[in-house]
This record gives sequence, structure tokens and C-alpha cells, in this order.
Amino acid sequence: MNVPQRTITVVGAGAIGGLIAARLARADNGASINVLARGAHLEAIRRDGLTVLEEDSRHTVRVNATDNAAALGAQDIVFVCLKGQALVQAAASLAPLVGPHTHIVSAMNGVPWWFLAEFGGAHGAGNDRHLESVDPGGVVSAALPPAQTSGCVVHLSSSIAEPGVIRKGRGNLLIVGGASQRTPARAKEACALLAQAGFEVQATGQIQHEIWAKLWGNMTMNPISALTRSSADVILDDPLTASLVKAVMAEARAIGEAFGIGLAMTIEERNAITRKLGAFKTSMLQDVEAGRTLEVEALLGAPYELAQRAGLAAPALGMLYGLARQLDANLEAARRAG
Repeated sequence: MNVPQRTITVVGAGAIGGLIAARLARADNGASINVLARGAHLEAIRRDGLTVLEEDSRHTVRVNATDNAAALGAQDIVFVCLKGQALVQAAASLAPLVGPHTHIVSAMNGVPWWFLAEFGGAHGAGNDRHLESVDPGGVVSAALPPAQTSGCVVHLSSSIAEPGVIRKGRGNLLIVGGASQRTPARAKEACALLAQAGFEVQATGQIQHEIWAKLWGNMTMNPISALTRSSADVILDDPLTASLVKAVMAEARAIGEAFGIGLAMTIEERNAITRKLGAFKTSMLQDVEAGRTLEVEALLGAPYELAQRAGLAAPALGMLYGLARQLDANLEAARRAG
């Protein structure tokens, strides 16, 4: 009897999605790997394949690359590797990928659309569990049901060296956990696939905690670097910007605690980890320099919305959110002006 081939689509074949797609395609997992991409990146993958540069090695794989989700149909697994703002724009077009059996795995920065689906205690209670900042009007949840979703927290660096070519950087850890009571078994399946593909994988029953722990550092360094054009070491060396970092992190700790999330580190310990990375450019600063849209809502808007749900004052976070939101709007206006 012929067993149907498992179908996997990676939405967003950029720095992280491209790496996941390429490694899945190289692994002997009996799956058909598709990628959704666009522009020059899509053209290069179709023409030359998807290439990963890692240390001294270079690997090229052939995957089915397209910009049309409807042509692929319902998948067994869908890895969503878009930035939050791009997902909002693309969500409706992704609905054809999702059937009743589809497992969705989000590998994204910041707070995802499904964060409060079965989480948050009293502050997450009620019929309206969507976060307007990252799921406006419920457009993302309508296409990608939270009940079929798991989260993947990415602890590695990667970049697009050129169209169709991904350069793997430091780190190799992915942390995966189900977003709902329906997905733990499917999350285990995703863990096994990713481990087989060469990632270090950790399973967790508290994926929201892992998301918040990573966000705790990203929500300060990313927007402050974008606003100042400074590297992280400069931000922490200046007593005034360092004070802002600590104020936002203190508010974020309180917000997390209101939703049952405890952070094991002190602010000083977390910033010491950032210092060890040296004079690096954050991803948001790189986006500013490249003229791309910014991950404002996932990194700042959603935490601010969670603070409002919990009835917590967050003036430092609100100030940083407002400044970053204006920066993004001004960059968009400049792009439209040519």
C-alpha cells in the first residue's frame, strides 16, 4: 500500500525560513518540501536552488518554490517564518494551506497571534482572546487557527547572503511547544523533524514563557538601536539609554508576572549576555538601513496591549512603542515617496 507523502510548506524563505526549508529538504524524512517566497529570492531559488553557507560548507537543495499558496493546497505541516507585520498582510492568502489536519508552527520574533489562545489566566479570559496589535480584526487567526498551532522560539543567527543563499551564523537551538491542548503530540512530531534536520531542539510545555524570555532582550535593544542607529554595546554604555533599557525591562517583567510568567534572570544578568555579543547590529537596525518595515507591533505593541489588559502602567514601554511606531511610519512614507 502506498503511503501518502507528507507535505511541508515553509512560509517565508528568508534568513530563518530558508535555513529551516533547506535543512528539512536535505534530511531523509520522506516529505515534500515547499517554500513560499517572492521577488528576486523566489526567482533565484527556482533557478539555482536554495543554498546554505555554514562554516566552511556549502549545500544546495531543490525545493518547490512558489508565491501562490492556493496552488499547494492543504499541508501536513506549515512553518510560518514571516515577521509579524508581513504575516498580517499575507494571512488571508495562506488560508488554502490549512486543512483540519494541518499543524502550524510559528517561528517568529515577538508575541505571536495565538499567544492568549489558551493562556493568561484571568487576563486572558473571555471570548475575545486575540491581540489586536498582531491580529487586527482576527485576520491571522481566521487563516491560521490557534488551536492547530505550536510555537518555535529561535535561538540562532542567520542572514540572506544574496537571493537564494542563506548564511548560517551562531547558535543552533530551537525551542518548540504546543499553543493549545490539541497540539502537544504534533509539537513532538515537529521536534523530531527539526532534530533530524540538524537543529538542537528542546520541547517545552510552556512555550509562552520561552517567547517572553527571548522578547525581554529584543524589545529594548531592537527599537532603541533603530532609533539611535547605535550598536548594543553603545546603548548599554550610555547611562541614559541604559536606564531606559532597564525601565522597559522592569515593566516587561511585571507584565509577564501578571500573566503567570516568571523570568529566572535579573535585568543585569540578561544585559550581561547582550554585552558578550559585542558591537552587533540588531535585526531592526538592519531593517532600517535596508529600508524594510519594522517589527514594531510584535516586539512592542503586543506587550503594551498585554499591559493594558492587566491594568498595568507601562510608561517607558509606551514611550518606546510610540517612538518606534512613528519611526516606522516615517520610513514607510519615505519608501512611498521613492
